[in-house]
Amino acid sequence: MKSILENIKSIEKCINFIKTNGRITIVAVTKTFPAQDVLAALQCGIRHIGESKIQEALPKFNELNDSLVDIQKHFIGHLQTNKVKKAVENFDLIQSLDSLHLCESIDHYARIIGKIQDCFIEVKVSEENAKTGISAEEIISFYERCLAFKNIRIKGLMSIAPNCQNPQDSRPYFKRTRKLFESIQKTFNKNEFNCLSMGMSGDFEIAIEEGANFVRIGSAIFGERNYGTDK
Repeated sequence: MKSILENIKSIEKCINFIKTNGRITIVAVTKTFPAQDVLAALQCGIRHIGESKIQEALPKFNELNDSLVDIQKHFIGHLQTNKVKKAVENFDLIQSLDSLHLCESIDHYARIIGKIQDCFIEVKVSEENAKTGISAEEIISFYERCLAFKNIRIKGLMSIAPNCQNPQDSRPYFKRTRKLFESIQKTFNKNEFNCLSMGMSGDFEIAIEEGANFVRIGSAIFGERNYGTDK
């Protein structure tokens, strides 16, 4: 508990040093970490948590149960269409909307349960083959098509910069995402489109400097995982 609290306070201190135009939301990326670690983070004031695998998230949610009241649950991983039903039923926000087919499926299951599903469109700003998302060239037309779905509310954009040894190397990718974000705001003038999710444990400060108001932080809160990075 003490180290998690200290880590969160350290992150908040870093954020407070950066001049921003509004509030920064920390999404604690809880994938691979046990329920007791998640609970510790919630007790330290975290109100947004992110998971990337349905099969891992749901047992954890069940274990935490009443502790998740008033907590916003974000799905941040690549969402397969056969997992959409459970995602819509269990997550407040899907950050990884990356295809029209997925949009149709989310809208379908949200309509069945009478829900308006909040989503971010994932933008592909890197040339890495492993990265998913909508290309910069297609983002305006994709967003416009999403507006036709009555049970989806597009709240913003999400992007993942390439893995960089130097956090400064992420800056051009964040800058590119912010410009796309601003272009959509200017073109469509939708009040609900106001969220920009960029940055992880190693580069969240750069992301905030470039306009992020949501940052996805895992290992900097909970410690190192046994694999990968905190998507």
